[in-house]
Amino acid sequence: MFSRRMLLVVGVGLFVAINLIVISLTSRQNLQVQGPQNILITLTAPFQLAVQRSVFFVSSVWNNYFACVSAARENVALKKQLTLVEQIENQNRELTLENARLKKFVAFTSTASGTYVAARVIARDPSPWFKTLMIDKGERHGLKKNAPILVPEGIVGQITKVSPNFSRVLLITDRNSAVDALVQNTRARGIVKGNGENRCSFVYAVRKEEIQAGEVIVSSGLDRIFPKGVKIGTVLEVEKDHSRLFQDIIIQTSVDFDKLEEVLVYKP
Repeated sequence: MFSRRMLLVVGVGLFVAINLIVISLTSRQNLQVQGPQNILITLTAPFQLAVQRSVFFVSSVWNNYFACVSAARENVALKKQLTLVEQIENQNRELTLENARLKKFVAFTSTASGTYVAARVIARDPSPWFKTLMIDKGERHGLKKNAPILVPEGIVGQITKVSPNFSRVLLITDRNSAVDALVQNTRARGIVKGNGENRCSFVYAVRKEEIQAGEVIVSSGLDRIFPKGVKIGTVLEVEKDHSRLFQDIIIQTSVDFDKLEEVLVYKP
């Protein structure tokens, strides 16, 4: 008994042999197609057509597959190039913004007395009870404890701890901070105290002083820490109680502490 596989192999071999015979006979142009040849052509023509269509179909699918693979690879490469271009564009935008900030620093230091050391903010205290940050300069750069920290917009705070390469800065919004200050127009004196938020209180301003919302508060220089005349903020609210000696004044700081990236350390 012949197995099915053997029969299949014999059938395919017979089919190929018949096709070869037909091709050989039909390729002879000087011979006329006669009876037996007509029968062979009639029998094998449908199979030849089917084989030809199958080969064409497989070839088309194969070519389309490689075209899709090539397109997919090209798409991945283009996406990588686009990502790289976007990264470069974003870096250029950041450099442009940093350059604008540094130009303000240069303009500020050129008009102010003393010398300054530029530093970057590298960390912030995550605690809601303390308002401090870390900068990337320390003793090796000539920084000392209590050195004032400024930006062109105004006072930031003062250094409380110094290591060789880093320093901790206490912001003026911290509850432990105090800056001797005065109202720029009336010269009324007081102390700017932090309240743990993004605003400060102007305390110890006597009730008789006429202080209005919108007036500018600057450092007095009497605390021997901050240079005189540096802006601290503007008056937001003023409340007078005739039973009390001092006014209750809230000021909005001129510095946006949430956006600090670079600062200046003042060295008198």
